Amino acid sequence: MKKVLSISVGSPTRDHTTEVDFLGQKIQLSRQGTNGDLKKAIELYKHFDGKVDAFGVGGLEFYLGVGERKYYFRDAKKIRRAIKISKVGDGNGIKGLLAQRALLALEDHLNNEGKSLNGMKALKTTAVDRYQMAAALVDAGLETTFGDFAFSLGIPLKIKSLKQVHVLAGILLPVIINLPYMWFYPLGAQQEKEPENKFPSFYADADVIAGDFLQIRHHMPPDMSGKIVVTNTTTAANVEFMQKRGVKILVTTTPRLEGRSFGTNVMEGMLRCMIDKPDNEITSEDFLDLINRIPLKPNIEILN
Repeated sequence: MKKVLSISVGSPTRDHTTEVDFLGQKIQLSRQGTNGDLKKAIELYKHFDGKVDAFGVGGLEFYLGVGERKYYFRDAKKIRRAIKISKVGDGNGIKGLLAQRALLALEDHLNNEGKSLNGMKALKTTAVDRYQMAAALVDAGLETTFGDFAFSLGIPLKIKSLKQVHVLAGILLPVIINLPYMWFYPLGAQQEKEPENKFPSFYADADVIAGDFLQIRHHMPPDMSGKIVVTNTTTAANVEFMQKRGVKILVTTTPRLEGRSFGTNVMEGMLRCMIDKPDNEITSEDFLDLINRIPLKPNIEILN
């Protein structure tokens, strides 16, 4: 049995282990959180290196890709240096592919109701950390607001175009990537805090709210009636939380396995260990071929 271990600097309350059988290969998927402790995470990577087939890097990523540029985090470089043997994925290899597939599946679902994403309004919590999803929203015809200033810096300014995102990235990211990751993203126990409802107009003005679930949850207002949420990792408790707040449709870019959807870093680690190539030779075409053959489908749930 192949083993994939996601070591996350996030909360251990989201830990989970399950086994899957894809294309005749049995694979164990596990997630282990370190509650914001980057040093402990690095120790775990070193300890399990070579003992698992692939790692997933959870809670942070090696780089942010905006357009054709890549901005590498200083903190994440420490993790990359710690891994010598096992394969490793941080989600960047497949995020864009899965986001496009999720939006296509949502479009098909809405078409059955006589609706379309084209012309709807969307909120992308931050574009610089999931630029490929941001671009996919625009390509799907959604009138998209990008909340990078609000959700990363606490400044209630709305960004209205990908061109503005590029400018923002070019100014801020060369500085941000050299600062502690936890300054810009909730880690550990902070992920469990009650939502602050700090930017209600951002949510109220959107039909579709897309992005990292913890970012979406962090400022989610009490009333989300009729909203569509497109996100990544969600537990059964997260789904119940959104249902109580009135979310109509939940779309996760990865399938739900035993009550939860794993992060793209876990899915990328799994795909990497199924592809018989060295990490540095694996291409987007390899990923897409395997995603189609499994098939690895997005999950759509009607919550209300």
